[in-house]
Amino acid sequence: MLLSLEIPLEEDALSSQSIFSIFAFATCGGFYGETTLLVSCKGVVNKTVTAAFAYPFRLNTVVFSEPDPERCGGTWTDSYLVGNFSSSAQFFVTLAVLVLLYCIAALVVYVGYKHVYQHNSKFPLTDLILTVIITFLWLVSTFAWGKALADIKISTGASIISQIDSCKAPGTTCHFVSVTRMGTLNVSAVFGLLNMVLWGGNIWFVYKDTNLHNQSNKISQVVGIYSAQRI
Repeated sequence: MLLSLEIPLEEDALSSQSIFSIFAFATCGGFYGETTLLVSCKGVVNKTVTAAFAYPFRLNTVVFSEPDPERCGGTWTDSYLVGNFSSSAQFFVTLAVLVLLYCIAALVVYVGYKHVYQHNSKFPLTDLILTVIITFLWLVSTFAWGKALADIKISTGASIISQIDSCKAPGTTCHFVSVTRMGTLNVSAVFGLLNMVLWGGNIWFVYKDTNLHNQSNKISQVVGIYSAQRI
């Protein structure tokens, strides 16, 4: 975090990080969608069947609705979507929530305990380590979630018909109709990248407040003086 910058700039940085985190987990964790098929079978013509899915995207537990009470004369069995993407989704959302809490805690420290932060070298160093870790976690979680999102689109798209055994039964035909647009999920991945860039950009500013940077400056000054003396 940029805990040692001027107050207005620090508040802006914390606000941006908090807002981006909120958008990241809200656009992912709040998603609800459906994939829809048209089924024709014994005694049923063009019956709409749906499978509703949502966060945390355990698609292998999502079953399609039945075409009719008689299950197409006994040829229709429970059919599920394919894939369990909960680990990537929950990793992404959990990180966003924890980062939001960290931003709130950092703001409390900055506003209420700024003097302690500035006079204790351990705080800036800890801040630097946490900033690097959070940046890395945003990188990993965003790419993991991006890969999972691509697989979710495949698992809920037109290709699912070939994976439904009931659609292969004699006298049964299935047609893919639609799937809920996943624009908000795309936005969540974008916010993941923005969070990674934002936190990555903060590393330099946090580093400047640590003893590591001060020692580097002192070494540079000593080398410069020594070089000048030799000349």
